[in-house]
Amino acid sequence: MPEINTDKVCFVIVKAREIEAEDEGMQPDASNPSDDKFVSVLTEAGYSPNRRELAEFIEAMDVDEQAELVALAWVGRGDFSAEEWDTAVIEAKERRKGPTSRYLIGIPLLASYLEAGLDAFDEGCEGFEEDRQ
Repeated sequence: MPEINTDKVCFVIVKAREIEAEDEGMQPDASNPSDDKFVSVLTEAGYSPNRRELAEFIEAMDVDEQAELVALAWVGRGDFSAEEWDTAVIEAKERRKGPTSRYLIGIPLLASYLEAGLDAFDEGCEGFEEDRQ
């Protein structure tokens, strides 16, 4: 059973969803922005505060919480079952190379995997958004 605070996982889910909703953008060119309906301003660089905030939040966690967050994503992705939780956490600690935030933010569908991981332990984020407002 995960020991990481569910609210922390839910915050990561919310931020990951925000990042998933961002426009990948396009490379600037010599065209006139007003002629292009200003689509060139919708670049990834314009949304970096979300990515930076999530990375800083994850890196502020202790090593055990980071390993559990990775393990929870793995459980949600189907790499491990809930019964294999301890093994998943050990693997997450052993496989760690570089910042955990970079690894997690690089996982497509991270928010969905974390939600599925919480669900495997009968946890969820119901009411989390209302508590944040």
